[in-house]
Amino acid sequence: MRARWLADAKAPGLNEIEALALDAFARLPAEFRALCAGVRIVVEDFPDSETLAEMRCESEFDLLGLFRGIGLAQSGEVVTGQMPNAVWLYRRPLLDYWAEYDETLGHLVTHVLVHEIGHHFGLSDADMEALEAAADA
Repeated sequence: MRARWLADAKAPGLNEIEALALDAFARLPAEFRALCAGVRIVVEDFPDSETLAEMRCESEFDLLGLFRGIGLAQSGEVVTGQMPNAVWLYRRPLLDYWAEYDETLGHLVTHVLVHEIGHHFGLSDADMEALEAAADA
């Protein structure tokens, strides 16, 4: 018996990863989402070369996601011309990680998204685990 669905399967594209991230974000507690106003979610295949160098990555597959901006924990003043706060998710490293571990792609995207948003707030690992559990519920 040929597994037709598998023969026709394709890796999720940028739009599918973005849809998973937006769905995960929508499942976070409303009061938390309200505090994230203005934080963009950006999905790219890989981090750019500047980011890889800045983060001291050995490979373009080393980084699953990244928060860029001024986090609430720093309570920095917005400077004219400053780029908006954003969470970057990297599709190819996410898919590579997903292929090696026994978890769903939706759970992985949720985990990385919550972790990166956690940097925006300066949350502890325990706080991030609680948010992730809420999003997975």
